[in-house]
Amino acid sequence: MLRTFLWRGLALLCVALGLIGVVVPGMPTTVFMLIAAWAGTRGWPRLEHWLLNHPRFGPPIALWREQGAMSRRAKCAASTVMLISVVLIALSGAPNSVKIGVPLFLCGLLLWMWRRPEPTVEDERRVTNKRLRPVRRD
Repeated sequence: MLRTFLWRGLALLCVALGLIGVVVPGMPTTVFMLIAAWAGTRGWPRLEHWLLNHPRFGPPIALWREQGAMSRRAKCAASTVMLISVVLIALSGAPNSVKIGVPLFLCGLLLWMWRRPEPTVEDERRVTNKRLRPVRRD
């Protein structure tokens, strides 16, 4: 019971953060929805089902689960936000350790991200048109 409550809490927190990311520039959405779907698998199957069938959030989650794939558009958006972050940090009064450490971390993240496969048009079309069967009520 406690575990289910904790998984649901994490899922709800991530959905809330992801929804904030929809309207706040620079805040990620997909990452939080991926975590929410992951937590939903463990404690809230109906939420996971809703996320996987959502027209906007479902396809990226499905592609990530199936292939570890990210669209080029998502990679470009993430790269742009990281670049803006590095510029803002460089212009800020942050300590030198932050001005060096954050860009190094983000460079590593960029290398990892751009090495992820990109889905084909057929893959994107397939997951967009795919609908899952409903999950029984909890």
